[in-house]
Amino acid sequence: MGLETYGKFIDLTPYPRPALLSAEEKDEACGTILKFLCRERGLIAAFSSVYEKKRALVRQYMNRRAPLPVPQEILDLQDKLFYTETVERGIVAAEEIPEVGNGFSQWEGNIIRLGVDAIVNAGNKSLLGCFLPGHDCIDNIIHSAAGMQMRADCQRIISAQGHEEEAGNAKITRAYNLPCKYVIHTVGPMVGRELSDVNRAELRSCYTSCLDLAEEMGLSSIAFCCVSTGVFNFPGEAAAEIATGAVMNWKLRHPENKMKIVFDTFLPRDTEIYRNILRLL
Repeated sequence: MGLETYGKFIDLTPYPRPALLSAEEKDEACGTILKFLCRERGLIAAFSSVYEKKRALVRQYMNRRAPLPVPQEILDLQDKLFYTETVERGIVAAEEIPEVGNGFSQWEGNIIRLGVDAIVNAGNKSLLGCFLPGHDCIDNIIHSAAGMQMRADCQRIISAQGHEEEAGNAKITRAYNLPCKYVIHTVGPMVGRELSDVNRAELRSCYTSCLDLAEEMGLSSIAFCCVSTGVFNFPGEAAAEIATGAVMNWKLRHPENKMKIVFDTFLPRDTEIYRNILRLL
């Protein structure tokens, strides 16, 4: 299902930035959100714990939560709290990321800090994010920092589509409280005992699908994570070769498009792999 169809079911206008909170206001907002999430689960909402523990519980309960409606006053508090955390992490603007050649850039760090037009999320076929409480996969990290609205948007897309997302495809949502404008969710291949040609083709399709979608949206910058190289078990070096090759081929087919393309790496070994490949392009 294309953007023209599922775009009718979600809002893709830029999300407004809320006011920032003081440390005291953050603690109060966190407590109120936690009480809501506890009551929703039928738990006693009485906490006198330190902020860090309450904030960790908010994330854990969010991770487990179905995409149900949320009162606007809770969303308002969530947005203020989460965007304050975004600013505190430090936002890296697209123009701050140096080009390494041929229109490509490489940056090592947490992708949720990047203030590009869109970041790419390596999702699963449900598109709903990771339901494991506090899990450190990129899908969980992105959804947890964006807010509860993102899971709800993904649910609307899947409901409209009528089936789970297939490997190699991509869908776009607003980024909500992340510094970027949008998140492009793609489903990479899950590698079994051996890497197959089908796996390679599906991964290649992930990158071209994301770029096609970014172009359709008129975006000027995009940051890719290392799709499928985590729990989906795609070998890192092979994945990087496919990623850079797919993006290079896309650029050759779209010479008029000047989109800034960033390869984001989190692990030093992935950084070294990408730097070695990009040096040769």
